[in-house]
Amino acid sequence: MKIVFFLFPLWLNIFSAHIEWDISRYGFKKISDSPEIYLAENFLSEKECAYIIEKARPRLIRSGVVDPNSPNSLLDSARTSFGTFLTEVGDPIIQAIRKRIEAITMIPDRNGESLQVLNYGLLAEYKPHFDYFDPKTTGGLHHFNRGGQRVATVLLYLNSPDSGGETFFPRAPLKIRALKGRAALFYNVKGDGNPDPKSMHGGEPVLAGEKWIATLWLHEREFH
Repeated sequence: MKIVFFLFPLWLNIFSAHIEWDISRYGFKKISDSPEIYLAENFLSEKECAYIIEKARPRLIRSGVVDPNSPNSLLDSARTSFGTFLTEVGDPIIQAIRKRIEAITMIPDRNGESLQVLNYGLLAEYKPHFDYFDPKTTGGLHHFNRGGQRVATVLLYLNSPDSGGETFFPRAPLKIRALKGRAALFYNVKGDGNPDPKSMHGGEPVLAGEKWIATLWLHEREFH
């Protein structure tokens, strides 16, 4: 484990250099160099989208954010979605999706958190934020110690809102429309392993209908 930690910047550069070759099987295309963002259409099937939504629907609770002052999460008006983590081990549909993500990113599946499913109702949003942790804070250090930095984020779009709900990167600047079956992959750190401030992103308010997405965060080491 220590070897992996100290070789992390080199390892990150290695998989970044080969990513376009590896993800071409699933139709991913690079849409931004800085931050590094990839997008694919029809990454999920209709069946997979419906399965994840129905599995998550009865478990939804108000989403929290990392509390910088404690290991816990807290409710914040910046994030008004409802969500849940799908923690079942061995679910064949979810595992198949995770294996596809592993093949694309070349980051071991064991480095990933549980799949988080989120529902955004009318006017629900997530204001601009970072997915990487600040280990200088109590809360950031707690989460950092569970597997190192969040290297990458994968967003899976499970439905198409009637209006609104785009994922936006204000420092790119760039927007991704939420369309059922789409997948977006972006990196929260640069090739040297340092956090990328341009990875700041948010979810615009849903203006009509609702939005369902699933998020998988991938760490530099095995996640605990």
